[in-house]
Amino acid sequence: MKIRTFRIGGIHPEENKLSNDAMTQQAPLPKVAIFPMSQHIGAPAKPVVKKGDKVKVGTLIAEAGGFVSAHIYSSVSGTVHKVDNAINASGYQQPAITITVEGDEWEDSIDRSDKLETLESHPEFTPEEIVNKIKKAGVVGMGGACFPTHIKLCPPPDAKAECVIINGVECEPYITSDYRLMIERSDELIEGVKILMAGAKVDKGYIGIENNKPAAIELLTRKLKEKNITNIEVVPLAKKYPQGGEKQLVDAVIGRQVPAPPAIPVNVGAIVQNAGTAVAVYEAVMKNKPLFERYTTVTGKKLKKPSNFLVRMGTTFGELIDLCGGLPEGDNKILAGGPMMGKAVNSLDVPVGKGQNSITILTNEDAHRKAAQPCIRCAKCVSVCPMGLEPYLLAKGSELNKWELLENEMVTSCIECGSCQFTCPAHRPLLDNIRLGKQTVMGILKSRAK
Repeated sequence: MKIRTFRIGGIHPEENKLSNDAMTQQAPLPKVAIFPMSQHIGAPAKPVVKKGDKVKVGTLIAEAGGFVSAHIYSSVSGTVHKVDNAINASGYQQPAITITVEGDEWEDSIDRSDKLETLESHPEFTPEEIVNKIKKAGVVGMGGACFPTHIKLCPPPDAKAECVIINGVECEPYITSDYRLMIERSDELIEGVKILMAGAKVDKGYIGIENNKPAAIELLTRKLKEKNITNIEVVPLAKKYPQGGEKQLVDAVIGRQVPAPPAIPVNVGAIVQNAGTAVAVYEAVMKNKPLFERYTTVTGKKLKKPSNFLVRMGTTFGELIDLCGGLPEGDNKILAGGPMMGKAVNSLDVPVGKGQNSITILTNEDAHRKAAQPCIRCAKCVSVCPMGLEPYLLAKGSELNKWELLENEMVTSCIECGSCQFTCPAHRPLLDNIRLGKQTVMGILKSRAK
């Protein structure tokens, strides 16, 4: 069996897949559910409910606020408590809808049966109808980027899709939610891939999985063989971070390198979707089920019971952490996401949203940063950068406000994976400075385009 990987850079942090064997549990309903209006890239959604309105599970509560945006649906039944603000993962107040939970009544239009629906049994679903169903259900990329899925399936006129690549890599340390989903929902995942291929009008699909997940590789390979599906291939990949990045995954799976921005994977023929997104697409198209719940890992070395949950969106971090035995004693850093790309949160009242694949609790020892030392010019940051950039130069240019230099050195190509900062023996805050510079340069480019 040939093991593939991407060609430029990469690292392999300690895995710490503590919840790998923890079967997914249905998380209890929250007492109050909080729905931020920005759970996706693009314009925030616009509320269509008001205080005092009654809603059910699957009721539309906010509609897309623009072309790049997504609908938001209630994951609970109850009464709208307020349409105001709530804290987000970055610590800022943002527009949100808060619902007081009263029972668990679902919209009648949602098919709650366990019957597996196949694409072959629904010839009436044209590519256009598939895309519309995905759009209507508010499905976005569930690996963290949260780009509206229906837009990805409709590439610009100058790009032609040739294949769909499913991201089952999960290269971030600690996180196991996609692994459990692939094991527990394999049939729905495969149907979701078929639906995505039909919506994108392509006849080839790939499922990329790192070889530290042999059970998932074996199961999906066997299922495809049993179903006599020959146009979807499971691709075993070497253990290397950040292989879950779109451009790295495309290189690893089909051997094509995506050019610098504004190029995207479809410019080299690939549409990349997360494994969780594929299951959400199956549910949207075949079960009329909007996106209002997701698989989420709650984990940490000192946590009593690292676990995987199927979570109704709007449930707070604190409620899930309590289900795992509560916060460990001592100082902890709580991350929305994994240790490489996750954001530290300053409140347990942050709600789970569409892109929340993990809550990671780091001990003070693991989270504590060592004092930065002078750069020793070792070039380790250059050797591990998966985008072929020079992180030491970008970081220094940002410190000195050299925006033209940063633009010329392609700072906008940085995927903020943190490989440079992770590998730096001098403990330089490379990514911190590069992020600041990238944001500034992107602002300059936007103003220039007006």
